[in-house]
Amino acid sequence: MGKKDRKGVVYSTSDDFEYRYEDDEQAETLPPQQQKLRVMIDRKKRKGKEVTLVTGFVGTDDDLKELGKTLKTKCGVGGSAKDGEIIIQGNQKEKALKLLLEMGYKAKPSGG
Repeated sequence: MGKKDRKGVVYSTSDDFEYRYEDDEQAETLPPQQQKLRVMIDRKKRKGKEVTLVTGFVGTDDDLKELGKTLKTKCGVGGSAKDGEIIIQGNQKEKALKLLLEMGYKAKPSGG
């Protein structure tokens, strides 16, 4: 990869700094007990409707979508999973938190 392939500006005053290129492969999914998930209610940019937001997932998009699908199914609602976040329609904070803990994830409530 050349300089033109860099995806942003990197600046360092360190003499031994070396730019690290992003791998084409995604990060390996951490096991549930190593995940540090946050569960919160979000109303921003949603026309006043509440959604439950699960953030902090470290892993592949496929694993994120699979976890999102499981949560949506068990909560009986719709939603989406992308960009490292799981969005579940409605206020499902307590239920989602309980489900994540039962599945072995480290999860805690956050905000709203």
